[in-house]
Amino acid sequence: MTESASSHRLSVVVIGRNEGARLSACLRSALSAEMAGHTLQLIYVDSASTDDSVQRAEALGAKVIGVRPERPSAAIGRNAGWRAASGDLVLFLDGDTVLDANFIPKAIAEMNSAEEVAVVWGHRRESDPGGSLFNRVLDLDWVYLPGDSAFCGGDALFRRSALMACEGFDDTLIAGEEPELCARLRARGYRIRHIDAPMTLHDLAMTEWRQYWRRAERAGHAYAEISARFADRDDGLWQRDARRNRLHGAALITGLIILLAAVASGYFLIAAGGLTLAVAMCFRTAWRARWKSDSPLTLLLYAAHSHFQQIPILWGQMVWRRMNRQGHRRDLIEYK
Repeated sequence: MTESASSHRLSVVVIGRNEGARLSACLRSALSAEMAGHTLQLIYVDSASTDDSVQRAEALGAKVIGVRPERPSAAIGRNAGWRAASGDLVLFLDGDTVLDANFIPKAIAEMNSAEEVAVVWGHRRESDPGGSLFNRVLDLDWVYLPGDSAFCGGDALFRRSALMACEGFDDTLIAGEEPELCARLRARGYRIRHIDAPMTLHDLAMTEWRQYWRRAERAGHAYAEISARFADRDDGLWQRDARRNRLHGAALITGLIILLAAVASGYFLIAAGGLTLAVAMCFRTAWRARWKSDSPLTLLLYAAHSHFQQIPILWGQMVWRRMNRQGHRRDLIEYK
């Protein structure tokens, strides 16, 4: 495709580590997507893969950049990618996603609607929600209402000029790097737009309890670190979320201890009352989230997850605070 004077050059930056066949699917989806007259530059940033990811990317014509930081993070890979990009617009993708063929024209149209729009993102959903119970409930974690938003996820279209203005992602962060960058963008008057359009399918591939715990623990780490960083601002990012999690998680742990003690002591009426309260809470949460799914069972499972995950999230907050007091930094929290 030849570049016209009116077209933007679009750089697609894919980050990954040991994604294998999933990476090939991701890169192919970008290459086959509708560009609406825009030229494409494809960049793959590899974080010390030990499989054939680099060879797969090279075979598909991607420019490959290797990063081997002492303390790996997604932010380091994304920064390496956009700084090597030549496009006016940069679309970030994780290597375990597949891009919707029609997302790019819709996102660019939204980007062109106002100069202050710096980020556009759409719907990310799980590619195999029926593959495991974890996939089924976490699929709904990606569902957000369209409109102006406080932050985006890892897949999103950015103005390169906005990335330059804020010097990109903070590569000292191992989690929460997208919301942190979006907070700095909004402080400069930029807007983050979530559009009602499919963007990517994600391969969570979660089949084990340990993976579930680690993912929630990473969220807690992000809550603690980012909320502490923005504590002196009136609209401090994740201040309420971190505080709400501390209260919610502590209440759940306390309730669980009381429930187990009641059962062990033979106070079955107290135990039954506690279980009834827990079920009622789940029904209430499922009702509030009914706009996310048409399946009552999925909504109930999602509600149970929404409450239970507060415990590993709280644990992630506690670990960050302890390590921060000791002057230590935690390495990347991986769940795959």
